[in-house]
Amino acid sequence: METTKPHTNGKAKPGAVGKDAGRPAPGARLAAAFEAVEKFPVLLESRARVMRAATAETGRVGDLIEAVEADVGLAIAVLRFANRSSSPVATVGSVPAAIDILKPSGVLAIAGTAPVFDFFETNGGREMRPERFRVHALATQQAADEIGRAVGWEDRDELAVASLLHDVGRLVIANLHPGDRGHFDVLSRTPEQRLREERDRLGIDHALVGGVLARRWSLPQRIAVSIERHHADDAEGLAALVGTADMVAHYSQGEAVSPERLHASAKRCGLSPDALRDLLYQLPYARNDVSRVSEPCPLSARELDVLRHLSEGMVYKQIASEMQLSVSTIRTHLHNVYGKIGAVDRAQAVLTARDRGWI
Repeated sequence: METTKPHTNGKAKPGAVGKDAGRPAPGARLAAAFEAVEKFPVLLESRARVMRAATAETGRVGDLIEAVEADVGLAIAVLRFANRSSSPVATVGSVPAAIDILKPSGVLAIAGTAPVFDFFETNGGREMRPERFRVHALATQQAADEIGRAVGWEDRDELAVASLLHDVGRLVIANLHPGDRGHFDVLSRTPEQRLREERDRLGIDHALVGGVLARRWSLPQRIAVSIERHHADDAEGLAALVGTADMVAHYSQGEAVSPERLHASAKRCGLSPDALRDLLYQLPYARNDVSRVSEPCPLSARELDVLRHLSEGMVYKQIASEMQLSVSTIRTHLHNVYGKIGAVDRAQAVLTARDRGWI
């Protein structure tokens, strides 16, 4: 008896064997690459610092903020979880605001369960070594902070996040295209040349992918735009600051940059040629811990005492007992502090006071 083969309309049958058999669909590969970035490991020392800051009896919220802002993996995790916990209308784009939502206990839980890496241990088969990525991210963050000071950029907390995460798209590309070495040739090719090569070879570039990640994590639109446009010829505002800082960081690490592009980018973010030259001279050297006071302190002695106690991790009731005042008086002092220095919450008030050398 003759048998007929079923008509398939040219489509492969389920279970067909071919060159694409067993290979995840492009969408699944991209989702897996995104998830891998969201599990970017935390430096072992960063986790130890978070644990000390979050559990110390007289812990300073500023120490906790500094530990998170100095680690890519921690910053990603803390901001993601804070945005999950916050109002669907408001987005969290700074580490102080995220910690204010999660509380030190929440940050401690995130750090305690995060994957970790240690420079002195094996890499675990990762395509891009975490410490290499972290070093450039921190160099860019430091450069961005110096530029922000020089041009009077107001939201330095947001600038810290945008500059720390400006290259997260590279991690996605490293997961999608293992073995591609284009992003490692930093000595002979400028950042813009390597970006163009990414587009030519892969059809995507790390800046665009980074912007997608920032939106996936519900970061403010300003940060997402700054990440995806920090290499753009006409970048302005936060994107120009991050792009300039990125080039300065490459320069400080002995890597290729275009002097013409760096000069033009600095001009767009309001950094004068003399200030740029000074920055290029100073950044390869360790920065001294000096007072960062930029203006006279407008706070009274009592208001400063409240902030000092807050920075030590005390709650209102403890501060009231220590200062022999009522809780309502403590709240009034803190409300006055907000008005005088333009802070919106306790974490920002403490960070501002520390940043300006008042406490």
